[in-house]
Amino acid sequence: MSKLRILYVSSEVDPFLNTSKIADFVRALPTAMQERGMEIRILVPRFGSINERKNRLHEVVRLSGITIPMGDDEKPLTIKVASIPAAKLQVYFIDNEDYFQRKYVLTDKEDAFYEDNHERAIFFCKGALETVVKLGWSPDVIHCNDWMSSFVPLYISSYYRSHPIFKDSKTIFSPHNTSFDFTFSVDDLKEKVKIGDMDDEHLSSLDAGDYASFIKIGAEFADKIVSLENADNSRIQLIIDEFQDKTFQNIADNDLDFFEKTYIELAGN
Repeated sequence: MSKLRILYVSSEVDPFLNTSKIADFVRALPTAMQERGMEIRILVPRFGSINERKNRLHEVVRLSGITIPMGDDEKPLTIKVASIPAAKLQVYFIDNEDYFQRKYVLTDKEDAFYEDNHERAIFFCKGALETVVKLGWSPDVIHCNDWMSSFVPLYISSYYRSHPIFKDSKTIFSPHNTSFDFTFSVDDLKEKVKIGDMDDEHLSSLDAGDYASFIKIGAEFADKIVSLENADNSRIQLIIDEFQDKTFQNIADNDLDFFEKTYIELAGN
């Protein structure tokens, strides 16, 4: 039997960037699953605070030349790679000069939330999937973590549903409650999210344009939702309850047997 292929999509991973528990989760779980015989890839944004020289990031030239549709614009995608030496895990970094080459992560030096963070999340999700296509690597399961990865289940269930790389891929969405108090322009949000023949009706979960909207669209289109016990989900519990038929709640982030079993069952092996 071939190795199970698991793709992790996340806003951060230790040791490259660690601002929340997500970074630890996306370091520990993939490492453990690799030790259990699974083939792992991790995709994160290349935020400007990540030191490329120290972390030995280098551009993957053979993956160059990709542009990502963002509303009426096309934005160039640069893909960089590094490895976590202790774990021998490959991490791919999604980069774009306009979106990610800033000193700070999600807020400026005055701690104001960047008004284009919705665009950065959308570009990241679209770029992540195009990177996987370019790699020619078909994931059995795509485990998405929190709001910045929330459009991946949407795209897998629609635009990429018949794509040979993703036609058998299943998605898991894990909210981590790294919430923000910011509301985006709904019209701009929806226009940037769209890809292919997607219309507004398909994006009704985004109608509020806030943090809960990102969580709701991730939950709506994911095959499974895994809610972790160490996350305070009070703000989004109603959303989780709405999709309780496909939700595992209060799962310990170190419950390796649960994750292994879930990945295997979801992949149909």
